[in-house]
Amino acid sequence: MYRFVKTLALGLGQLLRLFFPFKLSLLGRAFLAYVYTGYVKRDFASWGKGSVMVYKPIYMLGMKYVYVGTGTVIEKDVCLTAYDSYFGGMVFSPKIRIGNNCHIGVNVHITAIDEIEIGDNLLTGSNVLITDNAHGLFESDMMGIPPVERPLVSKGKVKIGTNVWIGNNVCVLPGVTIGDGVVIGANSVVTHDVPSFSMVGGIPAHVIKRIEV
Repeated sequence: MYRFVKTLALGLGQLLRLFFPFKLSLLGRAFLAYVYTGYVKRDFASWGKGSVMVYKPIYMLGMKYVYVGTGTVIEKDVCLTAYDSYFGGMVFSPKIRIGNNCHIGVNVHITAIDEIEIGDNLLTGSNVLITDNAHGLFESDMMGIPPVERPLVSKGKVKIGTNVWIGNNVCVLPGVTIGDGVVIGANSVVTHDVPSFSMVGGIPAHVIKRIEV
């Protein structure tokens, strides 16, 4: 029975391909993305001309604190959160600014309680985390509290310059400033400021190469 269903499904796929070329499926995906963008863009603080959010994100919260520039693409399965409150009556004033002509990859997580500023032309790979906050501090009085109930704390704003390329599975942690023209290698954890026109990688990320301009 399993083989029959498998063969039937494969045959159906081949048949559909004859009548619906692959380019047509891409057009359908693009159409759905624009429909979804029209549906959600009014939730944002501002949404630039020509920007697109691909259907569908995993989770979005606090979009009234998120500013998106022009010509930016936010891929599917993103998690985009700006917390203005949390457990225990905590109150924040978050802000997320995403510049012009950025490409935010699949399964990217951007979360703020303070401020995250992203310059123009950012390119990210998939599974990237950009955060200005964490669940509590690593201190003895926090160890008896479930992590989800620990207070959100920020060690500072995150700022990312223009023309930055962030590889797959990178974590950019609170209080970090990344300069212009930076390349961050896959699987890196950025814990400190990164100078402009440098290539960094590792855990924690360190400068591998720098260009003088």
